[in-house]
Amino acid sequence: MLIDALQFLTSTLFDLIATAFFLRFWLQWARVPFRNPLAQFVVKVTDFAVKPLRRVIPGLLGVDWASVLPLLVTECLAMWISLLLAGEGVGTLFAPGILVLALTATLRLGLYVLMGCVIVQAVISWVNPYSPFAPVFQALTRPVLAPLQRFIPPVGGMDLSPMVALILIQLLLVAPVAALERLARGLL
Repeated sequence: MLIDALQFLTSTLFDLIATAFFLRFWLQWARVPFRNPLAQFVVKVTDFAVKPLRRVIPGLLGVDWASVLPLLVTECLAMWISLLLAGEGVGTLFAPGILVLALTATLRLGLYVLMGCVIVQAVISWVNPYSPFAPVFQALTRPVLAPLQRFIPPVGGMDLSPMVALILIQLLLVAPVAALERLARGLL
């Protein structure tokens, strides 16, 4: 019972930290203006790790590696601590199985954050399209929704692309991500 509570607390803490690093990476990749409250919050929360890393790790190919590296290290630590608490003795922190589990967890986290952004963007577009957060969520969901909107016309003035995007994201979570996780567990 105590182990379950510790696993829950560590999982929650590491998920929140990893989400902040992922959002920082994604906000930069999607070229969201950093003058909005969400972006300012994410920057302030992640600056402790990203700023020092920027001095030694340059951005390359449009990717902010100084944001990606702490994300992957956070996920590796989360996996390692989770396995230790579960009683599975894992010798090294960066064992191949833990690395693949961390990559899988990062992919799963990214898909869940994308799902949340699609839902928030759809709700904002219905309730208050002139909200200061509307451009943020439009920029974050544009890479997924724009291609779908080209193929799926609005029905009765309603954009169905968020619903299709959510279904596709769920399919990704069920098939490839779950298979990758099974592969990683086999490497442990």
